[in-house]
Amino acid sequence: MHDGPSVGRTLRIGTRGSPLALWQTRRVAAQIRTAVPDVATEETILNTRGDQDRSVPIAQLGHKGVFTEALESALRERRIDLAVHSLKDLPVEPADGLTIAAVLLREDARDVLVSERAACLSALPAAATIGTSSARRAAQVLAAKRDLVVTPIRGNVETRIRKTLAGEYDAIVVAAAGVHRLGLSIHVAEYLPFDRFLPAPGQGALAVQCRSDDSELIATLSVVDEEHLRAEVTAERTFLECLGGGCATPVGAFAATVDHRTTIHLRGSVTAPDGSAVLNVEGSAPAVRAKDLGARLAQEAVALGAAELLG
Repeated sequence: MHDGPSVGRTLRIGTRGSPLALWQTRRVAAQIRTAVPDVATEETILNTRGDQDRSVPIAQLGHKGVFTEALESALRERRIDLAVHSLKDLPVEPADGLTIAAVLLREDARDVLVSERAACLSALPAAATIGTSSARRAAQVLAAKRDLVVTPIRGNVETRIRKTLAGEYDAIVVAAAGVHRLGLSIHVAEYLPFDRFLPAPGQGALAVQCRSDDSELIATLSVVDEEHLRAEVTAERTFLECLGGGCATPVGAFAATVDHRTTIHLRGSVTAPDGSAVLNVEGSAPAVRAKDLGARLAQEAVALGAAELLG
Protein backbone atom coordinates (compact mmCIF):
# COMPACT_ATOMS: atom_id res chain seq x y z
CA MET A 1 0.00 0.00 0.00
CA HIS A 2 1.03 3.62 -0.46
CA ASP A 3 0.12 6.82 1.30
CA GLY A 4 -1.60 8.22 -1.76
CA PRO A 5 -1.50 11.80 -3.01
CA SER A 6 -2.25 14.81 -0.91
CA VAL A 7 -5.97 15.50 -0.65
CA GLY A 8 -7.20 17.83 -3.33
CA ARG A 9 -4.21 17.50 -5.65
CA THR A 10 -5.12 18.23 -9.25
CA LEU A 11 -3.10 16.21 -11.75
CA ARG A 12 -2.38 17.99 -15.02
CA ILE A 13 -2.44 15.37 -17.77
CA GLY A 14 -0.69 16.10 -21.06
CA THR A 15 -2.16 14.66 -24.23
CA ARG A 16 -2.18 15.06 -27.96
CA GLY A 17 -5.35 16.63 -29.32
CA SER A 18 -6.56 13.88 -31.67
CA PRO A 19 -9.91 12.22 -30.89
CA LEU A 20 -8.10 8.95 -30.13
CA ALA A 21 -5.55 10.60 -27.83
CA LEU A 22 -8.32 12.40 -25.95
CA TRP A 23 -10.34 9.19 -25.63
CA GLN A 24 -7.31 7.41 -24.22
CA THR A 25 -6.44 10.22 -21.83
CA ARG A 26 -9.99 10.45 -20.50
CA ARG A 27 -10.11 6.70 -19.87
CA VAL A 28 -6.82 6.83 -17.96
CA ALA A 29 -7.99 9.88 -15.99
CA ALA A 30 -11.19 8.04 -15.06
CA GLN A 31 -9.18 5.01 -13.91
CA ILE A 32 -6.99 7.22 -11.71
CA ARG A 33 -9.94 9.08 -10.18
CA THR A 34 -11.72 5.79 -9.46
CA ALA A 35 -8.64 4.31 -7.80
CA VAL A 36 -7.76 7.47 -5.87
CA PRO A 37 -10.97 9.44 -5.23
CA ASP A 38 -9.17 12.41 -3.62
CA VAL A 39 -7.45 13.25 -6.90
CA ALA A 40 -8.80 15.59 -9.56
CA THR A 41 -7.54 15.68 -13.16
CA GLU A 42 -7.36 18.27 -15.92
CA GLU A 43 -6.22 17.97 -19.54
CA THR A 44 -3.49 19.97 -21.22
CA ILE A 45 -3.50 19.51 -24.99
CA LEU A 46 -0.10 19.73 -26.67
CA ASN A 47 0.91 19.74 -30.32
CA THR A 48 3.64 17.26 -31.25
CA ARG A 49 5.96 17.34 -34.24
CA GLY A 50 3.94 14.54 -35.80
CA ASP A 51 0.74 16.57 -35.44
CA GLN A 52 2.19 19.82 -36.79
CA ASP A 53 3.42 18.52 -40.15
CA ARG A 54 1.04 16.05 -41.72
CA SER A 55 2.29 16.41 -45.30
CA VAL A 56 5.61 14.63 -44.77
CA PRO A 57 5.85 10.85 -44.27
CA ILE A 58 6.55 10.07 -40.62
CA ALA A 59 9.85 8.36 -41.46
CA GLN A 60 11.15 11.67 -42.85
CA LEU A 61 10.34 13.54 -39.64
CA GLY A 62 12.91 11.53 -37.72
CA HIS A 63 12.48 8.07 -36.33
CA LYS A 64 12.03 8.67 -32.62
CA GLY A 65 9.72 10.72 -30.47
CA VAL A 66 7.67 12.26 -33.28
CA PHE A 67 4.50 11.99 -31.19
CA THR A 68 6.05 12.14 -27.72
CA GLU A 69 8.80 14.80 -27.53
CA ALA A 70 6.45 17.71 -26.84
CA LEU A 71 4.77 15.85 -23.99
CA GLU A 72 8.12 14.84 -22.50
CA SER A 73 9.37 18.43 -22.68
CA ALA A 74 6.24 19.65 -20.89
CA LEU A 75 6.86 17.08 -18.14
CA ARG A 76 10.47 18.17 -17.65
CA GLU A 77 9.38 21.82 -17.59
CA ARG A 78 6.72 20.95 -14.99
CA ARG A 79 3.91 22.30 -17.13
CA ILE A 80 2.14 18.95 -16.71
CA ASP A 81 2.33 16.19 -14.08
CA LEU A 82 1.83 13.16 -16.29
CA ALA A 83 1.40 12.29 -19.96
CA VAL A 84 -0.66 9.58 -21.60
CA HIS A 85 0.84 7.89 -24.66
CA SER A 86 0.06 5.06 -27.00
CA LEU A 87 2.90 2.85 -25.79
CA LYS A 88 3.96 1.91 -29.32
CA ASP A 89 4.80 5.58 -29.97
CA LEU A 90 7.21 5.83 -27.03
CA PRO A 91 10.89 5.27 -27.94
CA VAL A 92 12.33 2.19 -26.24
CA GLU A 93 15.32 4.15 -24.91
CA PRO A 94 14.82 5.56 -21.39
CA ALA A 95 13.85 9.23 -21.34
CA ASP A 96 16.06 11.40 -19.10
CA GLY A 97 14.34 12.29 -15.86
CA LEU A 98 11.13 10.46 -16.78
CA THR A 99 9.62 7.07 -16.06
CA ILE A 100 6.71 4.95 -17.28
CA ALA A 101 4.72 4.77 -14.05
CA ALA A 102 1.81 2.73 -15.38
CA VAL A 103 0.95 0.49 -18.33
CA LEU A 104 -2.72 -0.30 -18.74
CA LEU A 105 -5.85 -0.84 -20.82
CA ARG A 106 -4.50 -2.91 -23.70
CA GLU A 107 -7.00 -3.26 -26.53
CA ASP A 108 -6.85 -5.81 -29.37
CA ALA A 109 -3.20 -5.63 -30.45
CA ARG A 110 -3.81 -6.77 -34.04
CA ASP A 111 -3.64 -4.68 -37.19
CA VAL A 112 -6.72 -4.43 -39.39
CA LEU A 113 -7.37 -3.92 -43.08
CA VAL A 114 -9.90 -1.24 -44.02
CA SER A 115 -11.04 -1.47 -47.64
CA GLU A 116 -14.04 -0.90 -49.87
CA ARG A 117 -12.36 -2.90 -52.65
CA ALA A 118 -11.93 -6.31 -51.04
CA ALA A 119 -12.95 -8.37 -48.02
CA CYS A 120 -9.37 -9.36 -47.25
CA LEU A 121 -5.78 -8.53 -48.18
CA SER A 122 -5.33 -11.54 -50.45
CA ALA A 123 -8.37 -10.53 -52.52
CA LEU A 124 -6.95 -7.12 -53.45
CA PRO A 125 -6.00 -6.88 -57.14
CA ALA A 126 -2.42 -6.49 -58.34
CA ALA A 127 -1.09 -2.93 -57.99
CA ALA A 128 -3.78 -2.01 -55.48
CA THR A 129 -2.60 0.88 -53.27
CA ILE A 130 -2.23 0.26 -49.52
CA GLY A 131 -1.88 3.29 -47.25
CA THR A 132 0.33 3.01 -44.20
CA SER A 133 2.88 5.21 -42.46
CA SER A 134 4.54 2.24 -40.75
CA ALA A 135 7.69 0.58 -42.10
CA ARG A 136 6.70 -2.61 -40.30
CA ARG A 137 3.21 -2.72 -41.81
CA ALA A 138 4.57 -1.87 -45.26
CA ALA A 139 7.09 -4.72 -45.09
CA GLN A 140 4.53 -7.20 -43.74
CA VAL A 141 2.00 -6.28 -46.43
CA LEU A 142 4.59 -6.82 -49.16
CA ALA A 143 5.66 -10.11 -47.58
CA ALA A 144 2.03 -11.27 -47.71
CA LYS A 145 1.33 -10.03 -51.26
CA ARG A 146 4.26 -8.80 -53.31
CA ASP A 147 2.20 -7.20 -56.10
CA LEU A 148 0.64 -4.50 -53.91
CA VAL A 149 1.79 -0.87 -53.91
CA VAL A 150 2.42 0.61 -50.47
CA THR A 151 1.91 4.38 -50.24
CA PRO A 152 2.50 6.71 -47.26
CA ILE A 153 -0.60 8.05 -45.51
CA ARG A 154 -0.88 10.66 -42.76
CA GLY A 155 -3.66 11.86 -40.52
CA ASN A 156 -5.54 10.47 -37.54
CA VAL A 157 -7.54 7.23 -37.67
CA GLU A 158 -10.76 8.89 -38.82
CA THR A 159 -8.94 10.82 -41.58
CA ARG A 160 -7.26 7.66 -42.87
CA ILE A 161 -10.52 5.76 -42.97
CA ARG A 162 -12.24 8.69 -44.71
CA LYS A 163 -9.51 8.79 -47.38
CA THR A 164 -9.99 5.08 -48.00
CA LEU A 165 -13.76 5.34 -48.25
CA ALA A 166 -13.29 8.24 -50.70
CA GLY A 167 -11.18 6.01 -52.96
CA GLU A 168 -7.81 7.71 -52.41
CA TYR A 169 -6.45 4.30 -51.39
CA ASP A 170 -7.67 0.81 -52.18
CA ALA A 171 -7.03 -0.15 -48.56
CA ILE A 172 -5.23 0.95 -45.42
CA VAL A 173 -3.69 -0.97 -42.53
CA VAL A 174 -4.15 0.53 -39.06
CA ALA A 175 -4.19 -0.66 -35.45
CA ALA A 176 -7.37 -2.41 -34.34
CA ALA A 177 -7.10 -0.62 -30.98
CA GLY A 178 -7.72 2.85 -32.36
CA VAL A 179 -10.54 1.66 -34.60
CA HIS A 180 -12.27 -0.05 -31.66
CA ARG A 181 -11.79 2.84 -29.25
CA LEU A 182 -13.33 5.29 -31.70
CA GLY A 183 -16.30 3.03 -32.45
CA LEU A 184 -15.30 2.53 -36.09
CA SER A 185 -15.15 -1.28 -36.19
CA ILE A 186 -17.85 -1.37 -38.87
CA HIS A 187 -15.15 -0.35 -41.36
CA VAL A 188 -12.87 -3.33 -40.66
CA ALA A 189 -12.61 -5.67 -43.64
CA GLU A 190 -10.12 -8.10 -42.08
CA TYR A 191 -8.28 -8.64 -38.81
CA LEU A 192 -4.72 -9.45 -39.85
CA PRO A 193 -3.46 -12.59 -38.09
CA PHE A 194 -0.47 -12.65 -35.77
CA ASP A 195 1.14 -15.49 -37.71
CA ARG A 196 1.91 -13.04 -40.54
CA PHE A 197 1.36 -9.61 -39.00
CA LEU A 198 2.94 -9.29 -35.56
CA PRO A 199 2.14 -5.83 -34.20
CA ALA A 200 4.47 -3.07 -33.07
CA PRO A 201 5.84 -3.69 -29.57
CA GLY A 202 3.35 -2.29 -27.06
CA GLN A 203 0.59 -1.85 -29.66
CA GLY A 204 -2.84 -1.38 -28.10
CA ALA A 205 -1.47 -0.56 -24.63
CA LEU A 206 -1.43 2.84 -22.95
CA ALA A 207 1.53 4.25 -21.02
CA VAL A 208 1.44 6.88 -18.30
CA GLN A 209 4.69 8.81 -18.02
CA CYS A 210 5.75 11.14 -15.21
CA ARG A 211 8.89 12.62 -13.68
CA SER A 212 11.21 10.11 -12.03
CA ASP A 213 11.49 12.33 -8.94
CA ASP A 214 7.73 12.51 -8.32
CA SER A 215 7.61 9.58 -5.88
CA GLU A 216 4.16 10.50 -4.61
CA LEU A 217 2.66 10.38 -8.09
CA ILE A 218 4.56 7.19 -8.99
CA ALA A 219 3.03 5.55 -5.91
CA THR A 220 -0.43 6.80 -6.91
CA LEU A 221 -0.12 5.53 -10.47
CA SER A 222 1.04 2.10 -9.29
CA VAL A 223 -2.61 1.48 -8.37
CA VAL A 224 -3.64 1.49 -12.06
CA ASP A 225 -0.53 -0.27 -13.37
CA GLU A 226 -1.33 -3.75 -14.77
CA GLU A 227 1.57 -5.92 -13.67
CA HIS A 228 1.03 -8.73 -16.21
CA LEU A 229 0.69 -6.23 -19.05
CA ARG A 230 3.90 -4.48 -17.98
CA ALA A 231 5.71 -7.83 -18.20
CA GLU A 232 4.30 -8.45 -21.67
CA VAL A 233 5.24 -5.08 -23.12
CA THR A 234 8.64 -5.20 -21.40
CA ALA A 235 9.43 -8.39 -23.31
CA GLU A 236 8.20 -6.86 -26.58
CA ARG A 237 10.05 -3.56 -26.17
CA THR A 238 13.27 -5.26 -25.04
CA PHE A 239 13.17 -7.39 -28.19
CA LEU A 240 12.99 -4.22 -30.28
CA GLU A 241 15.59 -2.37 -28.21
CA CYS A 242 18.13 -5.19 -28.46
CA LEU A 243 17.71 -5.19 -32.23
CA GLY A 244 18.62 -1.50 -32.23
CA GLY A 245 15.20 -0.58 -33.57
CA GLY A 246 12.74 2.23 -33.18
CA CYS A 247 9.20 3.01 -34.25
CA ALA A 248 10.29 3.09 -37.91
CA THR A 249 11.84 -0.41 -37.92
CA PRO A 250 10.08 -3.44 -39.49
CA VAL A 251 10.09 -5.38 -36.21
CA GLY A 252 6.98 -6.96 -34.74
CA ALA A 253 6.47 -8.50 -31.31
CA PHE A 254 3.65 -9.80 -29.18
CA ALA A 255 3.81 -11.36 -25.72
CA ALA A 256 1.15 -12.98 -23.57
CA THR A 257 1.23 -14.22 -20.00
CA VAL A 258 -0.12 -17.73 -19.47
CA ASP A 259 -0.34 -20.33 -16.66
CA HIS A 260 -2.08 -17.93 -14.25
CA ARG A 261 0.26 -15.18 -15.48
CA THR A 262 3.38 -16.92 -14.15
CA THR A 263 4.82 -17.59 -17.62
CA ILE A 264 5.32 -15.24 -20.54
CA HIS A 265 5.38 -16.31 -24.19
CA LEU A 266 6.90 -13.96 -26.77
CA ARG A 267 6.80 -14.04 -30.56
CA GLY A 268 9.02 -11.72 -32.57
CA SER A 269 9.49 -11.01 -36.26
CA VAL A 270 11.84 -9.08 -38.50
CA THR A 271 10.78 -8.41 -42.09
CA ALA A 272 12.92 -7.19 -44.97
CA PRO A 273 11.65 -3.73 -46.01
CA ASP A 274 10.71 -5.03 -49.47
CA GLY A 275 8.92 -8.05 -48.02
CA SER A 276 11.37 -10.50 -49.59
CA ALA A 277 12.18 -12.31 -46.33
CA VAL A 278 10.65 -12.77 -42.89
CA LEU A 279 12.42 -14.03 -39.80
CA ASN A 280 10.38 -15.36 -36.86
CA VAL A 281 11.43 -16.34 -33.34
CA GLU A 282 9.47 -17.34 -30.25
CA GLY A 283 10.04 -18.58 -26.73
CA SER A 284 8.83 -18.63 -23.14
CA ALA A 285 10.18 -17.73 -19.71
CA PRO A 286 8.93 -17.00 -16.18
CA ALA A 287 6.99 -13.72 -16.28
CA VAL A 288 9.49 -12.13 -13.89
CA ARG A 289 12.19 -12.68 -16.55
CA ALA A 290 10.36 -10.78 -19.29
CA LYS A 291 13.32 -8.54 -20.09
CA ASP A 292 15.68 -11.52 -20.34
CA LEU A 293 13.26 -13.26 -22.71
CA GLY A 294 13.12 -10.25 -25.02
CA ALA A 295 16.91 -10.00 -25.07
CA ARG A 296 17.37 -13.74 -25.68
CA LEU A 297 14.97 -13.80 -28.64
CA ALA A 298 16.65 -10.71 -30.10
CA GLN A 299 19.98 -12.56 -29.92
CA GLU A 300 18.39 -15.54 -31.67
CA ALA A 301 17.04 -13.23 -34.37
CA VAL A 302 20.49 -11.69 -34.89
CA ALA A 303 22.02 -15.16 -35.15
CA LEU A 304 19.46 -15.95 -37.86
CA GLY A 305 20.35 -12.81 -39.86
CA ALA A 306 18.13 -10.04 -38.48
CA ALA A 307 20.84 -7.40 -38.83
CA GLU A 308 21.12 -8.12 -42.56
CA LEU A 309 17.37 -7.83 -43.04
CA LEU A 310 17.27 -4.53 -41.14
CA GLY A 311 20.16 -3.19 -43.26
